[in-house]
Amino acid sequence: MPFDFLTLDDVDVSGKTVFLRVDINSPLDPVSKRILDDSRIRATVATLKDLEDAGVVLGTHQSRPGKYDFTSLELHARVLQMYLGDRVSFVGDVMGEKALAAIEALRPGGVLVLDNLRFAPEENVQAPPVELVETEFVKTLAPLLDIVVNDAFAAAHRSQPSLVGLGEVVPMVAGRLMEAELRAIDQVLVDPARPSVFVLGGVKVEDRIPAMRRVLEDGIADWVLVGGLVREPFHLAEKHPREEVEALPEAERRLVDEAGALLAEFGDRIETPLDVALDVGGERVEIHVDSVTNERNIFDIGLNTLARFCELIRGAGTAVAEGPMGMFERRLFNTGTKEILRAMVECGGFTLVGGGHLGGLAAMMDVDSRMSHVSTGGGAMLTMLAGGSMPVVESLERSRRRYG
Repeated sequence: MPFDFLTLDDVDVSGKTVFLRVDINSPLDPVSKRILDDSRIRATVATLKDLEDAGVVLGTHQSRPGKYDFTSLELHARVLQMYLGDRVSFVGDVMGEKALAAIEALRPGGVLVLDNLRFAPEENVQAPPVELVETEFVKTLAPLLDIVVNDAFAAAHRSQPSLVGLGEVVPMVAGRLMEAELRAIDQVLVDPARPSVFVLGGVKVEDRIPAMRRVLEDGIADWVLVGGLVREPFHLAEKHPREEVEALPEAERRLVDEAGALLAEFGDRIETPLDVALDVGGERVEIHVDSVTNERNIFDIGLNTLARFCELIRGAGTAVAEGPMGMFERRLFNTGTKEILRAMVECGGFTLVGGGHLGGLAAMMDVDSRMSHVSTGGGAMLTMLAGGSMPVVESLERSRRRYG
């Protein structure tokens, strides 16, 4: 394994005060602010059970300032109490007098949930480690801590005080979730079982194309199957006149050019949809891609495409899926995404499903437990697939060299 970090197996936490950084940022109902999916909260339980002999200060965030779901974490703490009982308490503070007094009073076995870390302004900016160690957040909390356990894989591509700064001055190890996430991604990037099939969908094309280029250039992927809005720049590059592409806004034109370059170099390993599903008067209507006149009216891949994609997935030695194939929230257009997940279940190889929408749908379909691994972090997973910087992983590795 190329990662070099400490895990919970390498440290004795008994009687220690541990800062556990997790990412339980959860979807909330816009009106009631009720938590709609607690899968990320449940994912922390394995690590918390291994920390039952320590006093745990749990830090996390919910959304960001200005968003409707930027709220207190009191409800998150209540959900955690459903799994761990009265071990869990909550303090409506981050690093003020109430929080410090609660940490001082914490005893082994207790889990103290701090309020939304992003209530502290320093937690809303990214900076290099040398600047993070000078933040008030790190200077205030670090003296009270013995060990940092980082389980926030979904935020591992960010460099903020609670994610990286604390680990620069206090020994930091990977929690059970972080360890499982990194090992799963390592398995698909380093000598994957063949054939290796990557299914990339969703709406953030700019995040998927770098991942696609990396897995193709490095020979990691034998096939890349494209759906969702990721399909659009490939279709424009392949089917539309150059003058139409030149008329696009600069950001869109750049994505089309990148897609065209990938097709020119790796076209024999990229599968784009043959047919798509449109919304015509509230009905699902499937047409061949050559007949598409309105890119914005496409809501799913077509059944012929789906049959081809599922055939490749079922025969894969490694299958990775990140992002839905279409607007799966609508009953008429969830076929592509759901059938891709069912094909992943039927695949006899190693299966990795990306976080966010796809992971949530796998849980709703009750197929998540039948995958080799369902990631909690879509953005972090894509960053790793693309070979991008992972500040939390780098900080874990520095901690190993410093304390290991």
